[in-house]
Amino acid sequence: MYHNPVLLKQSVDDLVTNPDGIYVDCTFGGGGHSREILSRLSDKGRLFSFDQDLDALKNTIDDPRFTLINQNFRFLENSLLMYGISQIDGVLADLGVSSHQFDEAERGFSTRSNAPLDMRMNVMQGLDAKRVINDYEEEQLADIFYYYGELREARKLARDIVHHRKTKSIDTTEDLKKLFSYLPPHKVNKFYAQLFQAIRIEVNQELEVLKEMLVQAYNVLKPEGRLVVISYHSLEDRLVKRFLKNGMFEGEPERDIYGNYKKAFELVKSKAIIPDDQEIEENSRARSAKMRTGIKV
Repeated sequence: MYHNPVLLKQSVDDLVTNPDGIYVDCTFGGGGHSREILSRLSDKGRLFSFDQDLDALKNTIDDPRFTLINQNFRFLENSLLMYGISQIDGVLADLGVSSHQFDEAERGFSTRSNAPLDMRMNVMQGLDAKRVINDYEEEQLADIFYYYGELREARKLARDIVHHRKTKSIDTTEDLKKLFSYLPPHKVNKFYAQLFQAIRIEVNQELEVLKEMLVQAYNVLKPEGRLVVISYHSLEDRLVKRFLKNGMFEGEPERDIYGNYKKAFELVKSKAIIPDDQEIEENSRARSAKMRTGIKV
């Protein structure tokens, strides 16, 4: 299976309220969410799905109501305008790396396989993990590890990498992991997961892209349109939670004379939805998922 969609029924239940509406799936992947959305639409409904990964194009759906756009979802608004669409009824974004990308060893996403340091979701872009590890300054690397990987020992990690690469290039995931072979076995898995996450976020500019998509989603949603986001780590979830609350990522919104600020969305549920035990048992990659849904005010 290319990708096992997470929180499939719950996300599409929240998303589709108008069978005749226009919807966007920001992360097409294997098409699981898209197919479920289409099953809820009438003949008048339309679905536009985005994916920058060329591999995902092989999963396209033969349906006159469906359009697959080979673009990063940071270009959501302009891409829809090219099809004459300025307002839509709902947006779904299942963030993170697909099962297919993890399982394709040569993509370099997985900590389990020895592969070239790549981690690009769009293989056509220039920046890859090898360039980040071998070309970034020590301070840049430390910031990436600290802010994107939430690694306390970020400065030491950056120093180790810079010291090693002076004599030998770090070309593969195994080359990188060998630098930290001194770690105790009980810490290894979590450490590598955080390290690889940090590098992947930098390579793909994931947090900046997420911010751009959220703002554009708000712009194109009709009043009472739905925004559904499934995130997989706290950095993403914090951005989504804050944006759904007041339409901002930092700072404080303006308040009226009564001390109330204008809401961007009404939350469908105050707390994030998480997969149940059965789904986690069937799909271990669902264990960190959190889903939040907002209705545009």
